[in-house]
Amino acid sequence: MKKLLSLCLMLAVFASCGSLNQKSQVALKGNWVISSVTYPGSEYIKVTSFDIADSKCLEGSSWNFISNNNKGSLTLNSMGSGCPSFSSPIVWTVTKDGTFNLKITDGQKAKRVTEGYMLTMQNQTETSFQLVDNISVGGKTVAVTYNFSKI
Repeated sequence: MKKLLSLCLMLAVFASCGSLNQKSQVALKGNWVISSVTYPGSEYIKVTSFDIADSKCLEGSSWNFISNNNKGSLTLNSMGSGCPSFSSPIVWTVTKDGTFNLKITDGQKAKRVTEGYMLTMQNQTETSFQLVDNISVGGKTVAVTYNFSKI
C-alpha cells in the first residue's frame, strides 16, 4: 500500500503549479471525515492504511485541508478495538490527472519527508469525494476506497 515518492518528485509537483488542479484543491478546503473505507474482501483481509492503522480505524477520522498552502492535518480518535490515537500535519496536492499526493509529516518539515502516498481522487462534489489506493493482495490489485464527507 505504501508508495514511495521521491523528494524531487514532490518538489517538482509543488513547483510546477501548471500541473496542479487548482479547482479541485480549492474545493477541498475545510474539514472532512472519512465516512467509510471499502474494498473487496474486507471481511477476510486487513489493510493497514498509510502505515498508521487498520483501514477500518480510519473511519471517523478527521481531515483538514488548507488549499492556499496545501497543508492540513489528519486525526484518528481511538475507538477501541485496537485502533490507535494519531494526529499529524499533512502536505497534499491534486494534479490535473486526478492524482492525490499525500505526505504525512508527523511534525517534520515536509521537505525532509521523502516518502508519501499517491492515490486517485474520484467523484468530487461540494460535500464528498473519494480517494482510491490500488494495492496488491495475493498478486491481485485491490482498490481501497476512502469515502470522505464534508463536516
